[in-house]
Amino acid sequence: MPYENLDDEAGRRRARAGQIPQEAPDRLRLATVDGRTLDDRGGDGGASGDGPSASGIVKPLPPELFVEHETNAEMRWDAMGDVGFHVPNDRFFVRNHTTTPIIDAATWRLRLHGTGLSAPRSFGYEELLAMPSVTRDVAIECAGNGRSLFTTQQHQEVTGTPWLLGGIGVARWRGVPLATVLERAGITPDAVDVMARGLDPAYVADGVDHGRVRRPIPATKALRDVILAYEMNDEPLPPDHGHPVRLVVPGWIGLASVKWVGDIEVSTSPLSSPWNTEFYRMFGDAYPPQGGAPLTTQGVRSAFELPWNATLVAGRPYVLRGRSWSGNGRIADVEVSLDGGATWQRAPLRGPHVASTWTRWQVTWKPAESGRHFLLARATDETGVVQPSHTTHNDFGYLFDAVVCHPVTVVSG
Repeated sequence: MPYENLDDEAGRRRARAGQIPQEAPDRLRLATVDGRTLDDRGGDGGASGDGPSASGIVKPLPPELFVEHETNAEMRWDAMGDVGFHVPNDRFFVRNHTTTPIIDAATWRLRLHGTGLSAPRSFGYEELLAMPSVTRDVAIECAGNGRSLFTTQQHQEVTGTPWLLGGIGVARWRGVPLATVLERAGITPDAVDVMARGLDPAYVADGVDHGRVRRPIPATKALRDVILAYEMNDEPLPPDHGHPVRLVVPGWIGLASVKWVGDIEVSTSPLSSPWNTEFYRMFGDAYPPQGGAPLTTQGVRSAFELPWNATLVAGRPYVLRGRSWSGNGRIADVEVSLDGGATWQRAPLRGPHVASTWTRWQVTWKPAESGRHFLLARATDETGVVQPSHTTHNDFGYLFDAVVCHPVTVVSG
């Protein structure tokens, strides 16, 4: 259960280990919701075409765990109540530009090339496994997470996949620091950008072939904390989450954590791709005509582990649980309003308190009156950034970070 009725001592299942995604451009028009909720909407390395379903996703997508958005699958927050700090692989959201490729690790190679390397070379899967590894808990989140709320909460039109808040997950990633691999390929002091390219099929939109997903990150970021991950939650990466190897870029939008990495270019001059020129920039009335700077870090967000439009019974006590996160660091404080923002109370934080992940919290509520209610959660991170009451509109619906009005209905007991 995403919330616990204190009159019911039902047990909780332990989480299993398992799968993950990322964010990219969409040309789909986000239709007006008309009062409906998610529950009402429905280089190198041998990829083969076997495995994915019609959605392009390999793993099962049971409706009690996911909301499907064509080639993507959104995690249901109401399925998180029995889950611990990490999201099991079978519940981790999936963000695909096209379809999940099936790649043979035995023949896969990672090629490093470019003007920023003095000793370009390639690595095989077993070579990576033999290198010193690191294990880190990191959240990956779509830049479009919360996009549908621009329409339903702020009454603004945007384009793209209509995620609610389930385009995020925290997993335990194991792999080789990208810095280790770059150093073995002789990264030079004047290297500026590092760009990984995936092995998924080329992304085609409006008749334009944009090629395989790729997006540069600064060399300073690449050398600081980025991982070439080959394990997720103590298991080899599942196909949908980047097998055999993916990037994990802490704090940045999910797009930066390129899946199915086949080659990495290192350059002494700035690199570009459609994913940092046409897409993943802010466009709209509040931004320059050429768009804002390419998106990097995520904002502060919060979500209840509760069905959207949940039904509760008046007079019964409930423990309402949720999670808050920020691309800037640890969550320092969470406040919850149970009366639509009229009053606020601090929510006790619980469990691990790790940067680049999320923090869990809970409050107790005994609703007294039946009717429509709105629950709000507002987080503050360690840098002092507080969730705003409103997100500045942008055409693609990126980085919705406003406090969310979570609707519930209370009925008489």
